[in-house]
Amino acid sequence: MTAASFDAPDVFNLSEHLLGQRLIEGLGDRRALLLDDRTLTYAEVDQLANRFGSLLADRGVRPEERVILALPDGDAFVGALFGTLRIGAVVVMVNPHLPDEQIRAFLEYTRAAAVLADGEVAGAFAQVAEAMRRPPKVLAVGSAELTRGLGDAETVLEPFPSHPDDPAIWLFSGGTTGRPKAVVQTHRSFANTTDLYGKRFLGMNADDVTLSVPKLYFGYATGSNLFFPFSVGAAAALFAERCTADALFERIARHRPTILVNVPTMIRHMVSHPRAAEQDLSCLRLATSAGEALPVDLHRQWDETFGVELLDGLGTAEMWHVFLSNRPGEVRAGTLGRAVPGFEVVVRDDDGVPLPPGEVGSLWVRGDSRAIGYWQERGKDRETFRGEWVALQDMVSMDADGWVTYHGRADDMLKVGGRWLAPKQLEDCLREHPAVDEVAVVGAADADGLVKPHAFVVLRGDAGVDADRAALAGELQAWAKKRLEPYKYPREVTFLSGLPRTHLGKVDRGRLSRGEV
Repeated sequence: MTAASFDAPDVFNLSEHLLGQRLIEGLGDRRALLLDDRTLTYAEVDQLANRFGSLLADRGVRPEERVILALPDGDAFVGALFGTLRIGAVVVMVNPHLPDEQIRAFLEYTRAAAVLADGEVAGAFAQVAEAMRRPPKVLAVGSAELTRGLGDAETVLEPFPSHPDDPAIWLFSGGTTGRPKAVVQTHRSFANTTDLYGKRFLGMNADDVTLSVPKLYFGYATGSNLFFPFSVGAAAALFAERCTADALFERIARHRPTILVNVPTMIRHMVSHPRAAEQDLSCLRLATSAGEALPVDLHRQWDETFGVELLDGLGTAEMWHVFLSNRPGEVRAGTLGRAVPGFEVVVRDDDGVPLPPGEVGSLWVRGDSRAIGYWQERGKDRETFRGEWVALQDMVSMDADGWVTYHGRADDMLKVGGRWLAPKQLEDCLREHPAVDEVAVVGAADADGLVKPHAFVVLRGDAGVDADRAALAGELQAWAKKRLEPYKYPREVTFLSGLPRTHLGKVDRGRLSRGEV
């Protein structure tokens, strides 16, 4: 680790560090949130946070109890998050569009004391909560009752004297093949990565304006589109509607952001947009990509279309945010870059032995953003958290200079005919075919019970209209055979209108492998 980690005092509340401190610095009148219909200053966000904190405390929420936020991006989400932290309670961020069966699972798993939810989902939470032995208080944001309550709540609130290692926010692992696991993260972790990656590595400053594709409940966006800009008095642009290329281009034209927080799926939608060449992205000094692997060809298309430096990187809930990234001014397409200063990464084999440069193995990382652990997952906890180190399921290789290349998830790797296959390699190959828009490869048992690669393909708009699917499947198989070792071609090709996604927007490989499409 070549940079000092964040040095937190014994009493440290993240809400005060990221929000209250801006008022102490005299930045209360600076723009904090850029919404579609209005702008909020730091002083206004601080008052809103105090109102939410006071309201929750008045409803009986105590320090260290959990509060679920099921809210769209906007001032209410931000006020509720900082208000919850301010009273020493713990934030649990979830997708505001959860189906009923997931609502029950989250309520039972988190044992939340309260839920702040929006619109129809508040009614769904309340209905599920009624049947629980210890039902949480469900507060409908936007309702007349809650609006009155917020209006009557105190605008000045003494922050709870949290310890830097107290739980602050629960994040959820990607859950691409199983039930999402809650990762318990601390006040210190969020401050540490904000300092190391947001401020030092990305060079976030007070003149920046951030805009994000993923929504705030996703930890990648919580950092890049809220905590990082708030740490330096910058502004974050938020919008509640589902992100599309059109919605994104509209907000770029309106807010003129300097940093775009992106993911590969949206990058593909942006570069393939029929009016992509007409878009003015000159306001951007950089864009980031994380959450999924970024194919080299897609990175190239981005560069050719928009000419904005794109930094691919990797972060995990276990370390909260990005700790491995390409650096501004130093980008190698097809790699995850190198360790962010302040973090250390190594590649190890199944026995935990470090591997030589170029060998594929599991990624291990250490640094002061390490989570406390998983909630109610003791076995997985022991497997992942190894003293200072976090042993991840990400399969990578690292060259002698520290540049890391991603090869897929360990639980996604397939053994075909006694040899390993990284689904990402086959996906990258098939994605180069002009008819393919998206693709996911999973293992499926054949008639003899042997695991073989099965490709699920989404075709580009025009390609799928009159396509002979059987002929195209054969063409894709031949395409892979010609470019990869013969055993790596997909034994089956299934065409879908869209790939299933998890609650965090990642491809749901579990559903694909179970045939639930």
